[in-house]
Amino acid sequence: MTTTSTKSALVTGASGGIGRAVAKRLAQDGFDIAVHYAGNPDKANAIAAEIKNAGVNTITLQADIANAADVERLFKETLAAFGRLDVVVNSAGIMPMLPISGGDIESFDKVVATNLRGSFLIMGEAAKHLTAGGRIIAFSSSVIAKSFPNYGPYIATKAGVEGLVRVLANELHGRNITVNAVAPGPVATPLFLKGKTDAQIAEFGKLAPLERLGQPEDIANVVSFLAGPDGGWVNGQVLRANGGFA
Repeated sequence: MTTTSTKSALVTGASGGIGRAVAKRLAQDGFDIAVHYAGNPDKANAIAAEIKNAGVNTITLQADIANAADVERLFKETLAAFGRLDVVVNSAGIMPMLPISGGDIESFDKVVATNLRGSFLIMGEAAKHLTAGGRIIAFSSSVIAKSFPNYGPYIATKAGVEGLVRVLANELHGRNITVNAVAPGPVATPLFLKGKTDAQIAEFGKLAPLERLGQPEDIANVVSFLAGPDGGWVNGQVLRANGGFA
């Protein structure tokens, strides 16, 4: 039976991959969950149904995180449903592969809009609505340290996210709200696996000293730490959850 929680979390990109695992883990931690999705309501409704089994309230909300009006509505509807908002996790993102020289400018603009502009909008709106004790958790990537070919636009956006995290942590001085980012290494999600051969995937799995790809649950555990009471003294940081990948 669903009960009324005393805390709530908004998770963007929660219909699949890492976001899905994060939403499930925070539900297990006792948070009511707002499941955000961009374009697949069936997946969002499926994860919402799973979350309800944890005994918490859940809603599903569609929004384009690159659109300011959509982001404002996302927060308004979350607050209307739960009455409060304690944690915001922005795990929505895209990862097109394209070179810098001769790359598709439209694809570049799209990844900037989703990964960087979207992070700016979500983090800014979160700063407006979270009360003391709140947590803002963004997503970067450990691939920043590798500078692989064709990752230029993706890396540029994630480096920007890391800058936003540190600045916002300082802008929220005195409000007892932490702002951090998680930077996964290769994780076995559809986003990462798309377009890669079995041989390429196996090679990526060998790059970390632990010799495996990360699993979405590995990253969700780190988010749980940052969102929970034990993470309260971590602020303005980027946690590289990557098995030693970088």
